[in-house]
This record gives sequence, structure tokens and C-alpha cells, in this order.
Amino acid sequence: MERQKRVAAIHDISCFGKCSLTVALPMLSCAGIETCCIPTAVLSTHTGGFSGYTYHDLTADILPIADHWKSQQIQFDAVYTGFLGSREQTDIIGRVLDRIAREDTLVMVDPVMGDDGRLYPVFDESFPAAMRGLCARAHVIVPNMTEAYLLLDEPYQAGPYSEAEIDRLLTGLSRICPGHVVLTGVHFDEASLGAATMEGGTGRREVVLRRKVDGFYHGTGDVYASTLLAALMHDFSLSEAAGLAADYTVLSIETTKAMDKELRYGVNFEYNLPKLMQMLKKEQAQ
Repeated sequence: MERQKRVAAIHDISCFGKCSLTVALPMLSCAGIETCCIPTAVLSTHTGGFSGYTYHDLTADILPIADHWKSQQIQFDAVYTGFLGSREQTDIIGRVLDRIAREDTLVMVDPVMGDDGRLYPVFDESFPAAMRGLCARAHVIVPNMTEAYLLLDEPYQAGPYSEAEIDRLLTGLSRICPGHVVLTGVHFDEASLGAATMEGGTGRREVVLRRKVDGFYHGTGDVYASTLLAALMHDFSLSEAAGLAADYTVLSIETTKAMDKELRYGVNFEYNLPKLMQMLKKEQAQ
């Protein structure tokens, strides 16, 4: 039997709501991957659509957890970072990588810091530069369009985009991250939405588009990134992983819309987890 792979997921955790660790833990586990976590903060709910939520910073706990793992000689096949609450945490995660990442450990950074053209209000203007430094250590980065412009220190441009603009962004991001780039939120018209990929080393570029579903659904970025990592760890190519992640994200959005639930609670990724397991096995066998 093949050895089980292990991921260290470094994100915040919302006690209610579907994002960050409450997405990454079940999704990667369903993919057959042992998933360990370092919480960067604990919130009563996620921040989208809620007011009065509690927030407890866990910066002081991050390095001691990593030090204990190192003392126990726990090894990881991948490290997956998401929301980091401060510039200080981006520096600390670099030190975590020094402790727990081997030469063959896949490092995937989801540079969570903005959406819809705006930097999240919890961050100051120095944060993108700090995130840029962390992305430089990654093998895969997964920025959305807003985060791409922030990483490149450029004014945000709203879509639809031209192919030339997407190529330009991929080229710029590849100068920050020497590995793979997966740029989400790509669209050339109002009917479709997807991602553009650029392979590290080869420079090969592809665009994956799917039918756009109307509405705003919290947590889709985490669903996409977690599915992407699961597929990569099942040895899918970058473009195959990006396509599978797009398919599962759209499926989750369509399920949420069909159930007519409270949208601010987050996207319903749980309902189709059995199908995700089939997709990973079926696609790999083809």
C-alpha cells in the first residue's frame, strides 16, 4: 500500500463559517491526506457578512508548535499557508519552513490579503511586500486577481481581461515565485470564470475556464486552493489540478445555490465530498 502523505496547513480557524482550516482539513482528509494544522488565529465566525465577531491572535503559538514537531522528527510532504493575520506572521512562517520543510516538501502559498480590488482592512499597506517575501519561498502560489496586482505593487484593474494582460501578470508573478503560478478569477467575458496557470521551469501557460454562476459565495477561494493541492499531491499535472479544482468549486457553488441556504454562511463544499474522492481517483486513472 502506498505511504500516506502528510500536509501542514497554516491558516486561521473560524468556529462558524466555511473558510480556511474548516475547509482545508475536511477536504484534504477526504483526499486521503493526513492533515495537521497550525492555527494562526481563532475567530467566532468568518468575517464576511458578520459583525461583532471575536478574534484571538495565535502568533505566539506558531513557532512553539513547529519546534515541537521538529523535536519529534515529524516530516511533511507539503506545507499549505492561507490567511496570516499580520506582517509578523509572514516572517514567522518563513522560520516555520526552516524547521519543518525538507528539500522535497511542496510549499503552497495562498496569499490571502484582498478581494474585489481592495486590500482587506485588517492589513496595512506594508503587508503585500511581506507576503511577496513569503511567495518567493513557495513552489506554488494561488493569488486571485486583486492579490496579483497587490503582489506586483500595481493599481488594480477590473475585468474582463485581455489575454495579453493575463500573460503579463503571470510573467510578473513568476519573477516573485520561481515555482508554479495559479492565478484565479480570470475571465475574458462575463459568462465564464476560471484560472490561468504557468509552470515553473518550462513557462508553459494554460487557461481553465468554467461557466460563471451568479452571486457571491464565501470560501470559494479556500475550496479551490484545497482541491488544487489535493490534486497536485495525487500527482496531477498543474493544468489538470487547476481544472479539477475549477470543476469542484463550481459544483460546490451550484449545490449552494440549489439549496437556497444562507449564503453568508459559506459555500456548501461538504455535500459533494464523496464525489471529490471519485474525481481524484477517476481522473488519475485516465
